[in-house]
Amino acid sequence: MSSDLPLALTPVESPIPQGTEVTLDERATFLDRDLVSGGSPWRLLRLTGASRAVAGRWQGGGVVQAGEERFARTLIQQGLLHPHFAGTVNSDEIDVIVPVFDNVASLRGLLDQLKEFHVTVVDDDSSNANDVASCAEEFGATLIRLDRNQGPAHARNVAGVASTREFLWFVDDDVSMPNAVDVAQRLRAAFADPLLAVVAPRVCGPEGASIRDRFEQHFSPLDMGERSGLVVPGGSIGFVPSACLMVRREAFGEGFDETMRVGEDVDFVWRLVERGWLVRYDAEVVVTHRARDTWRGWWLQRQRYGASSGELAKRHGERLAPLRADPWTLMAWLSVLAGQPAWGARIVRSARNHARDRFFASADEPNRVANEVVARNMARAGGPLARALVRTFGVVLLIAALHPRLRTRALSVFALGTAWRWRHHRLDIADIPLAIADDLAYGVGVIEGAWGAKSFRSLTPAITKSSMGFREALGLNPPSTD
Repeated sequence: MSSDLPLALTPVESPIPQGTEVTLDERATFLDRDLVSGGSPWRLLRLTGASRAVAGRWQGGGVVQAGEERFARTLIQQGLLHPHFAGTVNSDEIDVIVPVFDNVASLRGLLDQLKEFHVTVVDDDSSNANDVASCAEEFGATLIRLDRNQGPAHARNVAGVASTREFLWFVDDDVSMPNAVDVAQRLRAAFADPLLAVVAPRVCGPEGASIRDRFEQHFSPLDMGERSGLVVPGGSIGFVPSACLMVRREAFGEGFDETMRVGEDVDFVWRLVERGWLVRYDAEVVVTHRARDTWRGWWLQRQRYGASSGELAKRHGERLAPLRADPWTLMAWLSVLAGQPAWGARIVRSARNHARDRFFASADEPNRVANEVVARNMARAGGPLARALVRTFGVVLLIAALHPRLRTRALSVFALGTAWRWRHHRLDIADIPLAIADDLAYGVGVIEGAWGAKSFRSLTPAITKSSMGFREALGLNPPSTD
């Protein structure tokens, strides 16, 4: 099932109501009197006159006043502004849908936490069907029994399509939350925005004594990080997992693509965005998701996530590219890697000058603005590029390290890309082997998925266009026009 989802209203039809509390994104930076950088994906926006003053007033928090409703909507659509809504939750307007396959112990714990809600348990052809049924009956949950296992997408759709309640709350059976009413209330409040289709909390690994549990607390594959924001393909938050999702029933349509057993959540979110809906990640609302019980299960989970990229790339093309960069940032870092940092510095300098003369000439301080936007961003790209390479091509880098002439460079990239994980966390030496295994499993999966899908899109970098030509990038004189 992969039909189109319903269209959202247009932003023009949905201004932000007067009186709404909003906060300018903390990463938004005023570079000049009327130039702001930030958003998701990252962009430059020129704000003049009153717009600049209003955006400045919203730094640190403010209220949408009369006449600012459409401007607020514009900044929200671009990920530069975050609205804050409050409200109570009415359990009668929410259907909690829990797909389950054999995992009765976790199901029992979750249903105990969801006593205040109407819950539908979808048994996806469990081998212990009687135990699942008894558990659902004990907690007063509605049970749907499927006679054939067709995967979580189908299980969610069966209950979701049948529901008439306003909101669908999909919760996996191995999710846990200390206060389900509070989680639901905070997620439900976000739907005061009529363009919002989905909101997801942060999903972390639970506390535990084992090495694997401690690693999952910081590096769960379902954890989208510490910062809230819009979910946008190519943005800082590219997707949210279906482990815990609240969905507007109006936007759900016929739901997830049932042909996909893994990656169906990514596909669902991206199709919603294509239809004009907003998807939001709220990192301040936290639930936990239990790690796999065995090392083999842990490895296979990562491998399956990587393998899903093959089918996703066939549907969504460049969005699944392992890395995305402009040609001159890549060339600058390749020059450094090749032992020619002077060439890299020349490219960065040329890119800065090009941007200064072409885009920032009217700025109060064009050199400073160009240096901030171009030179610093190119310099800061080294860590993320290495991280992207290790995440997808870690196996290739280790194979390349077997060659004496490539060893130092390959291991340097591998070390930087692996270490980049800890830019926001304290390093625990015990995490290093798991971090390497995590990346290798995912990378093996990506290669496996590309082979299975007979498509190399998920292995092909996306090179963005540049207005700067080859000769200019190398600091050569432009060709004569005589």
